[in-house]
Amino acid sequence: MTPFLFTVVVFVVSLGAGLMGSLLGLGGGLILVPVLTLLLGVDIRYAVGASIVSVIATSSGAAAAYVRERLTNLRVAMFLELATTAGALTGASLAGLISGRWLYVVFGVVMGYSALAMLSKLRGGQCVAGALPPDALADRLGLHGSYWDEETGREVPYRVTRPLTGLGLMYAAGTVSGLLGIGSGALKVPAMDLAMGLPLKVSTATSNFMIGVTAAASAGVYFARGDIDPFIAGPVCAGVVLGALTGSRFLTKVKSSWLRGLFVVVLLGVAFQMLRKGVSP
Repeated sequence: MTPFLFTVVVFVVSLGAGLMGSLLGLGGGLILVPVLTLLLGVDIRYAVGASIVSVIATSSGAAAAYVRERLTNLRVAMFLELATTAGALTGASLAGLISGRWLYVVFGVVMGYSALAMLSKLRGGQCVAGALPPDALADRLGLHGSYWDEETGREVPYRVTRPLTGLGLMYAAGTVSGLLGIGSGALKVPAMDLAMGLPLKVSTATSNFMIGVTAAASAGVYFARGDIDPFIAGPVCAGVVLGALTGSRFLTKVKSSWLRGLFVVVLLGVAFQMLRKGVSP
């Protein structure tokens, strides 16, 4: 493949990854790393380095629109960023000590677990805000909120619970983000949706805001280690920004059940491919 054709292919793939990442709150790295490594033969360390930069670009492209539409819960995001930023620095430091084969395995296990958690929620139906246990810390921090849902045409109030549980899960999500070069939205969205009781669309929008901050914390470590190749990172960033801007226009218009089903399918497919790559001789 010529360098020009490689650039075009990477740009087109990144465009799709940015669109999907924006809709699902994943940051696009979940899709980019498997495509770059499995289909285009890029070394996983350079794929992870390009992905971590693309996560920042995706977040920048989609987060502004979600904040303007009041989908993002800024108080929850800033509270949880304390843990994700610390985790990202931990993960980026660990990435230089782990072999590429183990990175594939860890990637696959994390994605598979996230898919099963979301599938369980899909079968169990939507969480009812009024049934959530009250939480004094969430009340004191004013984490509760509401958003306008274009799908139903009404304002949807919601309450947040178990913020300390969310804080612990976000440290793990930040570590995975720094380790694998992904936004770790695949962990952040289920953590906010399942553990803290935020609606899925709010979780997705808040995840989009958070992933850029988390990735920025670990990007400096990758850059200093020489794992960020401008030839790969350039078209990746251009593609994901354009895709993320496009995807942010559709989030409030799609059904939550459709969004959750798509999320599970994408995660299961990626988990299978990455595990196969990690355990194959």
